[in-house]
This record gives sequence, structure tokens and C-alpha cells, in this order.
Amino acid sequence: MRGLYRILCGAEAFVAGSFLLLMVVLIFLGGVARMLGMPLNWTTDLATCLFAWGCFLAADVAWRSNSMMSIDVLVDRLPARLRVGIRLLNHALIIAFLLYLIVAGFYLAWVSRIRTFQGMPGVSYSWVTASLPSCALLLLVTTIRHIRAAWRGEQVASRAVDVV
Repeated sequence: MRGLYRILCGAEAFVAGSFLLLMVVLIFLGGVARMLGMPLNWTTDLATCLFAWGCFLAADVAWRSNSMMSIDVLVDRLPARLRVGIRLLNHALIIAFLLYLIVAGFYLAWVSRIRTFQGMPGVSYSWVTASLPSCALLLLVTTIRHIRAAWRGEQVASRAVDVV
């Protein structure tokens, strides 16, 4: 099971990096094409979709490797048991928010399935809105792993993740 999770994490990091890189390439291509008098409007639309997916996936990659920004000046001065308690409370609040995002996000994806994405016929807006609940589900798994590590007294590994 750990091997499968490790493969999923690597694939997630690769897809997030690829989407963000492809987004930049599409924006650049659209700008060059517009400068040459042959605008490619679909590049901006596709880049918007890739941006949504790439950012949410990258958030999970950062959360998993404990690379999110945090301000621990006050908490670091507290006793160890209180620090763990505050960390668990913080994770509980994160879980509540992620559960809300999952439920509301899947509802939004369902409701927006009829709407076309940026006027492109045949492409549903749900492809973009599904990024929120899907990645919130991945963030929920990561948060549960953080809680399990905190409960056991372990520290989540803080390491850089190779994306591409």
C-alpha cells in the first residue's frame, strides 16, 4: 500500500509541475501568435484550466512535504504537549474545511456540467470546477496522515520534492 501511495505522490508531483509548465508555454504561445496577427484564444482558456488543476495539486505536494508557510513564533515557545494539541486542533479545522470543499465542490461540478467552458462547445465547465473537490480529497488524505504522524509523536518529513 505504501508503494502505491508513493507512486501516486510522485505522479501527482509530476502532473502538477507539468500542468504549470504547460500553462506557461500556452500563455507564451498565445502571446506570440497574437503578436503575429493570428490569435489563439483557446490557449488562454486551456491555460486557465491547467492553472486550476496545477495549483491545487501543487498545494497537496507542498502540504505533504511540510513546505507550507507557517508562523510558529508563539507556538514554538509552548510546552510540547500543548504544541501537539494546537497542531491537532489546527488539523481538525483543516479537515472540516476540506470536507466542506469536497461536498460543495462536487455539487458545483455537478451543477456546472451543462455550462460550456469559455464558450468552447463540447467542453464542460465541470472539468475546471472538479479540480477543487478532487484535490481537496487528496489534501484530506495528506491531512489525515499528518494527524497520524502527530498522534504518534513523529514529525512529517520536510523535504524538497523533485517535480520534473
